[in-house]
Amino acid sequence: MQQGALYLSGRLQTADKQNGNGRVYPYNVLKREMDNYSKIVDDNRACGELDHPDDSVVNLKNVSHIITKIWWEGKDVLGKIKVLDTPSGRILKDLVKAGVKLGISSRGLGSVTESAGQTIVEADFQLICFDMVSEPSTPDAYVYPNQNGVSTRLREVKENNINDLFKKILG
Repeated sequence: MQQGALYLSGRLQTADKQNGNGRVYPYNVLKREMDNYSKIVDDNRACGELDHPDDSVVNLKNVSHIITKIWWEGKDVLGKIKVLDTPSGRILKDLVKAGVKLGISSRGLGSVTESAGQTIVEADFQLICFDMVSEPSTPDAYVYPNQNGVSTRLREVKENNINDLFKKILG
């Protein structure tokens, strides 16, 4: 790790599970887009912004971070993110240092269909990038400083979800 560089990691996206926006990203659609996006990651171009803009173009003047690595764990896409030394990146770094829980959200284009109360993302979906947000629609799509490793943090999140479920059932 470079001196002074801040890295974050966590869940970026989940396949075949309804998110907070009611959308479901089918595994085959998300897998194809993540395969395409991995080429952008490998080419050091996987930049994202602080908050979702109204635009479908990644505006370099607003970039706060770059995805340096992506991988699958089951139906979850995980990633490692480098916070950049840009104006938006410095805001992001300050938020992390202040202990703010930050989410990450995909930005993309494509059509959807409604089926049984769910909004299914269609095969024409094109992933643009991942932006930092306050409220991610993907369940548990939060990023954390890269201290204890991604798998440890995801286990903690899953354990917390199980504990919350028991509390709801029992109390």
